[in-house]
Amino acid sequence: MASNQFTVASPPSDAISALKFSPDPESTQFVVSSWDKNVYLYDLRDENGSVGEGKLLQRFEHRAPVLDVCYGANDNEVYTAGLDWDVRRINLATSEQTVLSSHDAGVRNVVYSKEHSLVVSASWDSTLHVHRVDTSADIPPATVPLPSKPFSMSLTATKLVVAMASRSLHIYDLKALALLTEESGEVVNNKIEVEPWQRRESSLKFMTRCVACMPNDDGYASSSIEGRVAVEWFDPSPESQARKYAFKCHRQAAEDVDVVYPVNALAFHPVYGTFASGGGDGVVALWDGIAKRRIRQYQKYPSSVAAVGFSGNGKYLAIAVSPGFEDGRDDIPEGSVNIHVRELGETEAKGKGAK
Repeated sequence: MASNQFTVASPPSDAISALKFSPDPESTQFVVSSWDKNVYLYDLRDENGSVGEGKLLQRFEHRAPVLDVCYGANDNEVYTAGLDWDVRRINLATSEQTVLSSHDAGVRNVVYSKEHSLVVSASWDSTLHVHRVDTSADIPPATVPLPSKPFSMSLTATKLVVAMASRSLHIYDLKALALLTEESGEVVNNKIEVEPWQRRESSLKFMTRCVACMPNDDGYASSSIEGRVAVEWFDPSPESQARKYAFKCHRQAAEDVDVVYPVNALAFHPVYGTFASGGGDGVVALWDGIAKRRIRQYQKYPSSVAAVGFSGNGKYLAIAVSPGFEDGRDDIPEGSVNIHVRELGETEAKGKGAK
């Protein structure tokens, strides 16, 4: 490949809401959800096995804009969440769509836990639905009430972090959520009061835009609409909590004024544990959260960065760009929605202290 960056052919026609690579380190597939009511399946490799412009393999139509998408147990299944209020499973091999459950409002996020065979969805009806998907039995999801509307959700092998309105965060023990689905259908159908493992208030003063968990299960990063990122650890000990910090980013100087942009997207590198941030300023930066330093900042893209994601082996970084309405416009100019993929150098995303 001549350049270490290329633009994917056949992008969505409306704003991108999420982008996720297959977690399989050998796979170069990724899925994208969009406000154009579709989920797109791409592969960076062509028929000859070489990485080029990326290839659109399939498109899966929904009834309403799709707000989130994630892979399931393997490369053949994904789960979606959207404004049709449904949580769906898509069999990528057969294109069959199955509705797992329906919320009472739009579904903002969906995540899959391979360790516990759970699909968890978070809806603007202020509930979580916890689905057990490793059984053929038709078990309805457990419904867990939330104190306010969810904005973002991420998980590790053992924890689920839900960032909500009012700067509230709940951290759940996934093992405890898995136990809910083993109850009888009558119990599961009712909302079950589940005590979070931890309740926290965001370290950031303004509304949370995104949360992403560290791959080593130690903690998470969160971002706000006011150009800041916070890094925190799960360990409740005073020593560990004293390590948490926040920093300013995604700000542009314009005529001696510091213009602040929302930090829309966060993603951790699966190998090095560093993370990428994408902002409304059209900039993507890589950070070493342990050393508290920026590793590098990439070129400015013409539109807001809506989503970022690393491939399962960490060799590729995909950047979804689409207008974020920071300029007051609410239309999507033709050609303004794009997916750029960077092939990372061997140490490009490596942190200062990484071996």
